[in-house]
Amino acid sequence: MRFPALLAALALPLISSVTASAQISVNAKSAILLDANTGQVIYKKNDTDQRAVASTQKLLTALIIAESGDLDKKVTIELIDTQCEPFKLYIKPGQTYTRRELLHALMIRSSNDVARALARDNAGSIEAFARKMTNRIKELGGTSSNFVNPNGLPASGQYSTARDMARVARMAYRNPTLRQIMNTKNYDFRFSSGKVVPLRNTNRLLRTYSFCNGMKTGYTNAAGHCLISSGSHNGRNCIAVVLGSTKGVVAEESAKLLAHGLKMSPSEVKTTRLANN
Repeated sequence: MRFPALLAALALPLISSVTASAQISVNAKSAILLDANTGQVIYKKNDTDQRAVASTQKLLTALIIAESGDLDKKVTIELIDTQCEPFKLYIKPGQTYTRRELLHALMIRSSNDVARALARDNAGSIEAFARKMTNRIKELGGTSSNFVNPNGLPASGQYSTARDMARVARMAYRNPTLRQIMNTKNYDFRFSSGKVVPLRNTNRLLRTYSFCNGMKTGYTNAAGHCLISSGSHNGRNCIAVVLGSTKGVVAEESAKLLAHGLKMSPSEVKTTRLANN
């Protein structure tokens, strides 16, 4: 383990004791709520169960890219980057974009081809980057995860847990570049051709409540609807990981968890609701 990573792992533990968990519950298969500053676990449900986490694992992909730096370096798209479905940005071989531009498309639009391009550019191949992902989460203290691709599409032997993903989320929350990108509701992506496409953040919670300040959505048939979300209120900062939920309630349950952790009253939550979401 490299020395900076060792420091990071020691600095960002999750404190296992749970406070006031009886006051709240969710229907999702797995969940965890924690104080983003201290790592105190406020609520947990099946948080160590291994399961598919879909596109929420792009948060780990983004963390590795952001930590690698040189974000204004150009990435030339290759054919292998485009060989995935669905939810593509439809970047083309030969086109060039900065890592920073691709990070925005990854986190805001959840583009699977962009994830492949960033991974291949960073590690030389998808397989090598997946090994980086597994190693990085271990450095953060995660013990129950294994990754096969950078985008969360279904793959044999790929899994994580709510607790492990909370470790990733807490580190990403402390990264200024990712904090800014994850809190971006809309982004104009400019293709090499000059065409500009508006991207809308897939995180409905971010677009609904002003106390939410980002993180990442995910969905596959195997994983169900997943959402890692973060929020701030009156100096408090919390992170919620909800895995294996349904489309109709994943954002609602995430909001409920965050509001509970942030100690917000129903009236306070109501006042933070955004008019145009």
